[in-house]
Amino acid sequence: MEEIDEKLLDILKVLAPGTVFRDGLENILRAQTGGLIVVSDKEEVLELVNDGFQIEAPISPARLYELAKMDGAIVLDQDAENILFANAQLIPDPTVKSSETGTRHKTAERVARQTGELVIAISQRRSIITIYKGDSKHILEDIRVVLVKANQAIQTLEKYRSVFDQALTNLSALEFENLVTLSDVVTVIQRTEMVLKIQREIEKYISELGSEGRLIKMQLEELVSNVREEGILLIEDYISEELEEDTSDPEKVLENLTDWSSDEILTLNTISKALGYSGSVNALDETVSPRGYRIMRKIPRLPMPVIENLVEHFKNLQEIIRASVDELDDVDGIGEVRAQAIKDGLRRLRDQVLLDRHI
Repeated sequence: MEEIDEKLLDILKVLAPGTVFRDGLENILRAQTGGLIVVSDKEEVLELVNDGFQIEAPISPARLYELAKMDGAIVLDQDAENILFANAQLIPDPTVKSSETGTRHKTAERVARQTGELVIAISQRRSIITIYKGDSKHILEDIRVVLVKANQAIQTLEKYRSVFDQALTNLSALEFENLVTLSDVVTVIQRTEMVLKIQREIEKYISELGSEGRLIKMQLEELVSNVREEGILLIEDYISEELEEDTSDPEKVLENLTDWSSDEILTLNTISKALGYSGSVNALDETVSPRGYRIMRKIPRLPMPVIENLVEHFKNLQEIIRASVDELDDVDGIGEVRAQAIKDGLRRLRDQVLLDRHI
């Protein structure tokens, strides 16, 4: 599947299987009549409309199919709920560039580029639906093809999630042993980003599948559960204090990393720089200590404000682990009962991750 511009994702949902609009497009496709549909009632679009019949009727698959039998374009309102014109002639600016060869597709591309609005061309000869939005173009694939690709992507995601979980377990064990290097940290962040990138690709398939993508969506939600949250807490644990305030927000750092190319994500040095460390090879071997947000978040019924108080008081995870019940009790928001629960929780977590690491 080619990379889809983000602004096309909402359009794919409107055109997804199970919608009235998509049913109408499929009817036109099967009838092999071809078609040209503009989805906009903005004045700059209506100025390009010449002749045709004014319809002013709610959209339905049957109406779209019947009106497409005529040679002209069909014009819908902005929400694709009503048909405004049929058999209309569109006259875009001929100086607007188009890479298409057929008259219908050339007109569709020019109108989309000139107005920035959604235009759909249905090929009579090739039996494909092409959507244009501004300078973006996307060909709607057969649902069976998209389903196969989505299932393949889910299988890939399962493998990446397994690798991510193992890397996270290894890091947790190293954190309890106080043996973490910067390389260990950026490796887990790298795994996090790879999972999130595949998630974004599958979400595009789901948008295109519509009602046919329910099972894929359920699988995706299960496979990416807590991945983003773990990534944010991980960055919060290790981000350098030397970063400027406007670039040190963990959520923004994670979002910026998600926008990187696959090649950049595969380079550990670039991730190290994003966290505020040196990008040299030697820097990756440096020992680093977590603040403790991620591990403490795994203790049941421990609110985030209390975790923040713990980190502010003790500065890092090792100090929290070594603290006695009385020392934990001194932290704002922690009583004797909660202090004991934290000690017990950390002990159980340590035993569990050290066991999981060898399974």
